Amino acid sequence: MRSKQFLIFLSVALISFLLVPGLRLVNPEPAQATTTLLVSAAASLKEVLEEINPLYRRNHHDVNLTFNFGASGALLQQIEQGAPADIFISAAKGQMDTLDQKGALVPGTRTNLAANKLVLIVPNGSAGVVSFDSLKLPEVKRIAIGEPRSVPAGQYAEQVLQKLNLMDAVKPKLVYANNVRQVLAAVESGNAEAGLVYLTDAKISSKVKIVVIVADSYHSPIVYPMAVLKSSKNITAAKAFVQYLTSSEAKSALRKYGFSVPK
Repeated sequence: MRSKQFLIFLSVALISFLLVPGLRLVNPEPAQATTTLLVSAAASLKEVLEEINPLYRRNHHDVNLTFNFGASGALLQQIEQGAPADIFISAAKGQMDTLDQKGALVPGTRTNLAANKLVLIVPNGSAGVVSFDSLKLPEVKRIAIGEPRSVPAGQYAEQVLQKLNLMDAVKPKLVYANNVRQVLAAVESGNAEAGLVYLTDAKISSKVKIVVIVADSYHSPIVYPMAVLKSSKNITAAKAFVQYLTSSEAKSALRKYGFSVPK
């Protein structure tokens, strides 16, 4: 009799043990909410922001960062047409000024992330171009720059060529790219004998060499303003990420890629 009671007890205990995990599966604990931030950023920031992403998420597991890289003018147009974005980082003041004047920025969130320099580059192994004056040589047939209407690097390039009184001589040779990374690719491949890109673009490539680092006085200041957009559905999280980008950890990453950062 006692043996029979023991077997019944054991069976009930075993059934209970098996049911408890099952109940946990039927009624799982609610997962932690995740916020996704969409950052529309200038193409020249691609590598550094992708490196910053995991650094930020170490202490912000509930935030996913998604990046939309492109020419600042094209990104501005997307935002103006209603494309979703939480944060905008441009490669020039003009695009951010446009949004600011339209009241599209969250007050108090606009600040300069970094600064950059413009450089004249040629493919590795090229010996013909040794200065800006070399661009007038007949063997230089294609000079790549960004499309000035949408690419800040192209606007800066035009300013430099005009300042050096070279525009009339080289204008027939100019080939225009949709963003600064396309300029870099054109020079890397040899499809252009020279090009004007940011210092940070040249530093990530082993296929080009820098001929001239352009003095800041030859063009408008190359700055990267950033701000949270009023259209964001995650303004608090967006503010936190913008604040992080001014931290010493983020600044260290920016310096690594050749950007200058505010002190």
